[in-house]
Amino acid sequence: MREPLFVKQNKAKWRSFEQSPTDDPDELADRFIQITDDLAYAKTFYPKSKTTIYLNGLAAGLHQSIYKNKGEKSNRFLTFWKYELPLLFKKYQRQLLYAFLFFFVFCLIGALSAKYDENFVRLIMGDNYIDMTNANIAKGDPFGVYKGQNELLMFFGIAANNIYVSLVTFVSGIIFSVGSVFFLFRNGIMLGSFQYYFFSKGLGVQSVLVIWIHGTLEISAIIIAGAAGIILGNSFLFPKTFKRFESLKRGAKDAMKIAVGIIPILIVAAFFEGFVTRHTEMPLWLSVSILSASLVFIIWYVIIYPNKLYKNPNLK
Repeated sequence: MREPLFVKQNKAKWRSFEQSPTDDPDELADRFIQITDDLAYAKTFYPKSKTTIYLNGLAAGLHQSIYKNKGEKSNRFLTFWKYELPLLFKKYQRQLLYAFLFFFVFCLIGALSAKYDENFVRLIMGDNYIDMTNANIAKGDPFGVYKGQNELLMFFGIAANNIYVSLVTFVSGIIFSVGSVFFLFRNGIMLGSFQYYFFSKGLGVQSVLVIWIHGTLEISAIIIAGAAGIILGNSFLFPKTFKRFESLKRGAKDAMKIAVGIIPILIVAAFFEGFVTRHTEMPLWLSVSILSASLVFIIWYVIIYPNKLYKNPNLK
């Protein structure tokens, strides 16, 4: 059977499964069997087509629904971060990529602006911060700003601020996704100019080894929050086969889960900034280890593990 005919014969069924979810265990099982049969057929005759990709995603969603209906409510907290959130990362990997690219480009703009305009860093970071940092550099302690407060108070203050920034970045996506892109722009420009400032002072490598101890998790979480905002905005702009309000409800639900899911990452980042980053004279191996472990975790949890889970639902 040719692919267009296969799609024509089954699209009404697929659309009903997608638009009319059910919590009935028997109905879920029946739907899952039908979709996996269709998926097996598509993989055999159209292995690289969009139809196969679509059915794979639909099967994964039904499998997830069945899993959630097993009555294992006591493990709901664990299963959210172990299965549900990674599958959302897979589902919205394109939006995550867009958010990362936006942020990366904005960082480059900030760095180039700082390079060609010596007043740009002061405009972005403020005179007080630059003057204080210049004074710290003169004293031989360029990152002394991380040592000025009590560790515990610093931790709570940073955690609250980071969670606030991330949630604002997410919620702003309701403004047709542009709101979230604006906050990615704002933070990207700030980071790019901030990082260039230390490189211009001959402290580039040292700044990476100190600042990115907490920055790896913190910046990653902000990018993910930006992606959640793009998901929110795009669900309204591009409803596809759904009614616009239904699409917005679905997008908002998924985006909120992602925004809430990164809160533990922000808390760990705040812990590093409050209790660890201040030890600027720590051994090189320790700094590199913390930074590398954070980066490996983000790559694994947001990219590698979701893809493995998506391709092999039996990992559940």
